[in-house]
Amino acid sequence: MTDLFAPHIPEDVEKRRPLADRLRPQQLSDVTGQAHLTGPDGALTRMIESGSLGSMIFWGPPGTGKTTVARLLSGEADLSFEQISAIFSGVADLKKVFEAARARRMNGRQTLLFVDEIHRFNRAQQDSFLPVMEDGTIILVGATTENPSFELNAALLSRARVLTFKSHDTDSLTELLKRAEAAEGRALPLDEAARETLVLMADGDGRAILTLAEEIWRAARDGEIMGPEALLSVVQRRAPIYDKGQDGHYNLISALHKSVRGSDPDAALYYLARMFDAGEDPLYLGRRLVRMASEDIGLADPQALVVANAAKDAYDYLGSPEGELALAEACVYLATAPKSNGVYTAYKAAMRAAKEHGSLLPPKHILNAPTKLMREEGYSEGYRYDHDQPDAFSGQDYFPTEMGRQKFYKPPDRGFERDINKRLAWWDRLRRERSGG
Repeated sequence: MTDLFAPHIPEDVEKRRPLADRLRPQQLSDVTGQAHLTGPDGALTRMIESGSLGSMIFWGPPGTGKTTVARLLSGEADLSFEQISAIFSGVADLKKVFEAARARRMNGRQTLLFVDEIHRFNRAQQDSFLPVMEDGTIILVGATTENPSFELNAALLSRARVLTFKSHDTDSLTELLKRAEAAEGRALPLDEAARETLVLMADGDGRAILTLAEEIWRAARDGEIMGPEALLSVVQRRAPIYDKGQDGHYNLISALHKSVRGSDPDAALYYLARMFDAGEDPLYLGRRLVRMASEDIGLADPQALVVANAAKDAYDYLGSPEGELALAEACVYLATAPKSNGVYTAYKAAMRAAKEHGSLLPPKHILNAPTKLMREEGYSEGYRYDHDQPDAFSGQDYFPTEMGRQKFYKPPDRGFERDINKRLAWWDRLRRERSGG
């Protein structure tokens, strides 16, 4: 949609605008990579056709078109467009925006308020949107890179539809490059392999690939065609999208943990490398490997915990980059070890029992009796010292009398726990024989 009243911008000034800004789509159908939202049958296309927009939360990675789509929506729905950022705005700014929207509404015009980084508003600030959303003063479109379920108030979410923006795939990034070349009237000076590398470097971010393309055109010499190595030296590299306190961090550590649990050393190494490459604290990864050893391997391979702990200590001793190899070694060891959550499951069951049964006294025969009164109360009476019994096993009951005997640990028949299973079965047989059961 062309704005007839927009000021004329001289051509030389226009060309100095960033490429990503110059190539912003002019209508929803021009948006790439979000066909599920802006395509012929997309959710937003259907809303526009129905003539009714509701408040929305746009959730997705950077560079996927959230701001652009919000602007296009306001134009296609003939709404006044207001934009604020939660990073730079406070309560006073919100009040001004709401007052202006109320004034427009009195004149029969509705306002689409686009709030970038909406998750950065605190709970009270988020609550301030509720009354103006409910009475129709504004149509809220909030943009966030973080999971709305964790970052936004339930009350706000209940009044807004969450629409997910996807990272650009190879096809949509390639399409953006073609548009850039058409706008510039020249091809990127890259061979096919370098072009593929550029698409990978963009990491699903449309804005990033256009910014990188601009850097290449600025740096290229006359007649030069760059290969992958030349490309990397020119643009250096773009840091992976990764926030150590947010979704990127939790997604990758979840993928690493599940790859180890799933006995896939190659996938586990890949996610470990991704986190190293993104600047994750290696000691954090070392601690997570120790956790995986105890949770997912346990006594199926008692050495797993030893190896994981040793790798953590090795990194602590060597630092980067030498120490990272020790963590990679532990990662592979854990992924290829036999798996068991027997101890983990038993511990949780024991913890539940401890909470449910309260402060029950252990049976008196296993309590020490250092005083005369305690001996008179029956403490230690009847205790049989296991080392003095046949097979060094007395078969006594150790649970509180009120509970009866419990079974928490049920090891699978894998790895070292096969041997443990044999011992447990043997002790169970001796216990039954000696109790007359």
